[in-house]
Amino acid sequence: MRRLREAVGYPVIAYWTSSGGSICQNDVMAMSHLLDRDRVGRVVGLFLKSDGGNPEAALRLVHLLRAHYRKIVLFAPFECASAATMVALGANEIHMGATSYLTAVDTSLKHDLSPVDHRNYLVSVSQDEVSRILRLWREQRGGQNPYPEVYKYLHPLVIGALDRSSSLSIRICRELLGYHLKSLPKATRISKELNSAYPSHSYPITAKEASRLGLNIRVLDGRVEGLLRELNGLYSRMAQVITDDYDEFNYHNQEICNILEREKRQVYFQVDKDWHYRKEERRWVTLNDKSSWRVVERPNGRWTNKQFFIT
Repeated sequence: MRRLREAVGYPVIAYWTSSGGSICQNDVMAMSHLLDRDRVGRVVGLFLKSDGGNPEAALRLVHLLRAHYRKIVLFAPFECASAATMVALGANEIHMGATSYLTAVDTSLKHDLSPVDHRNYLVSVSQDEVSRILRLWREQRGGQNPYPEVYKYLHPLVIGALDRSSSLSIRICRELLGYHLKSLPKATRISKELNSAYPSHSYPITAKEASRLGLNIRVLDGRVEGLLRELNGLYSRMAQVITDDYDEFNYHNQEICNILEREKRQVYFQVDKDWHYRKEERRWVTLNDKSSWRVVERPNGRWTNKQFFIT
């Protein structure tokens, strides 16, 4: 982190999630703890790698960073997907390299009345997928009403929740862009394109496409990219999944999912729990959950690692 600060000339914060983690509301409190000793600064660099998560948490994270810094420079050398793309929208500059990509931010959600998969887990339903089903039905069935058939697989409340969530997604994108874009029509256009113009939720938006959209894209400096790759390797080793199988119905899982760091302070979330397969319900349930947030810092010249409680 010190070498990154020296390379760019301003403080850098890392926000990294593994494949088992996601952007969530608790991350906002973790970031607040990371920044609690900061005075208002001019500029901060944000190294972000994530597959996505909660869009409302993305809005809160950017708002928190904006309360401490007037300018955000985002470094995205790897995936910066879904809700992470929303965080990127709130940055004044987005630095991307050869392996960088953003994604579409169209809404998908798990509702209490969502369909279940073969393991009896609720599945995410995408607003874009539902819209395409309805459009194809009308095109191929001569304008017949598709809803009686769709309701056999999707509860009406799920479709209603999706429509409301899609409106929320566009509004969040527009608000995030509003931190640095003065043109409301431009912010609205970018928000709508990110929500509906791409063929899949995971469509990779590279630097060239992001520039075409109207985002302020910069080429990631080679030295900075090398340091970020080194840091990513350390985080990947730190977050390696450890699984102990007891028998075919029980195992223990331990992994670090979310890491937030700045010079001399790190906050991370560690999963530490048992899993049991409940045959009558055809699903895995957790037991003996000791998962927790941890803080690593050196307040008096000596490194400490202690539990951090978020309520």
